[in-house]
Amino acid sequence: VVQQPQNNHHAPSSQSPAGSSASALMMASSNNNDDAASGPFAAFRNVAATAALAAAIWSGPNAVVGPSMTGTSHLPEGITSAVVANAKEMASGSGSRVNKDPESLLRYGLPIDNKEVRQLQPIIEEIRQDISTKRKAAALDGARKAKGFLKGKATEKMTKACREPAKCSAIIDEMVADIEPLEGALSASQDAGRGSEQERKAQDDAYAAQDALQKKLTDLEEQMVPKGYVTPVPDDYADLPQLRGRATVEMVLKKADGGPFDIEGTNYPQAKMKMIIDGYTAPVTGGNFIDLVDKGFYSKMEIQRSDGFVVQTGDPAGEADGYVATPSKSVGAGKHGERLIPLETFLKGDKGPFYETSMEDEGRGGQATVLPFSSYGAMGWAREEYEPNTGSSQFFWLLFDSDLTPAGKNVLDGRYPVFGYVVEGADFLRDTKEGDIIVSAKVTGGIENLVQPK
Repeated sequence: VVQQPQNNHHAPSSQSPAGSSASALMMASSNNNDDAASGPFAAFRNVAATAALAAAIWSGPNAVVGPSMTGTSHLPEGITSAVVANAKEMASGSGSRVNKDPESLLRYGLPIDNKEVRQLQPIIEEIRQDISTKRKAAALDGARKAKGFLKGKATEKMTKACREPAKCSAIIDEMVADIEPLEGALSASQDAGRGSEQERKAQDDAYAAQDALQKKLTDLEEQMVPKGYVTPVPDDYADLPQLRGRATVEMVLKKADGGPFDIEGTNYPQAKMKMIIDGYTAPVTGGNFIDLVDKGFYSKMEIQRSDGFVVQTGDPAGEADGYVATPSKSVGAGKHGERLIPLETFLKGDKGPFYETSMEDEGRGGQATVLPFSSYGAMGWAREEYEPNTGSSQFFWLLFDSDLTPAGKNVLDGRYPVFGYVVEGADFLRDTKEGDIIVSAKVTGGIENLVQPK
């Protein structure tokens, strides 16, 4: 997840944990010319390779997701997809459920302080989990709990926390009304025969009703952000674009050869993704991205990396590694005149982000970031591995199974900022390849929250 290099100095050192794990991985995958291509030796070799790859994933992702120097696969010969899958399972092994829902993570990332709405949020969100696992009675119970909560005394405290209490009161009334079709769909699903067309329709109706309820929950929580709230940013970065609040970006991609995107056997002529960019947590990183999108920087650009771990773009044609413009006085310019931005890290419990150092540099390794790399399609800002202030315009979508990256327990959180999530169309990333083209990238909401340098 470092920038696309113009040289090889980002490769993991053999003296680093990532480098040593990569060496072990290479050793475990060697001996492919042995006659024992199957049987006990092959089984042992796969076990060793699995352990080594799991260690590599945990100790340093650049061992397996670092920049490709040759444009070929990072996996050594003999490392099969089964080995990778087993390594992911071994590396995750946390035993706890990871929050993979990007919209839930964005709700938890809002700068609000209302315990009642934080009690309501998991009740509503767990209904969706229960629908997906066909725990129909549990889902119905959750819907009834949500209704009782929304009709109880907690509503007064929630409305008082809003900028416009009357608007929040109306939202709560709408949420109560949305629960009725949800209960009806769940009851119909219970009554339908398992695997029947009636059950499938009832499940679809339940998903739609729960989705409407969650969107109203987001509206309610966003009303609780204090009026005029601005994430504190040092004056040193006042000469960089900043995002004060959130913005929506929509992208359309096409295959370089004009072919379709194949998502689980269904073909689509284009890939369409919707992303929420978060300036509450990453005001400088998010502002830089929205500024570049608004300028049309990413439109017509190719995807420059897709290796099963990340999809990455943002490296323009020519010698520059990023966007060339007037640099920040505090951060300076890249070697080819790129406008650089500082590494931006916001940890839970802090009042704002800190800059130019990672959480390990701050002696806070293992603490949780406000927005974690735990959702498929989480958006991170690329930089050179050992230089914190080298990000310019390159970014990536994370494709790791999110069980690998519980907040605060991986080497991505706190080293690279999460500045947004794909909230619609993330599955298209599964078939996004190098050379695919971003047809368009547009800011479709929240542009008024972008503050340009004076």
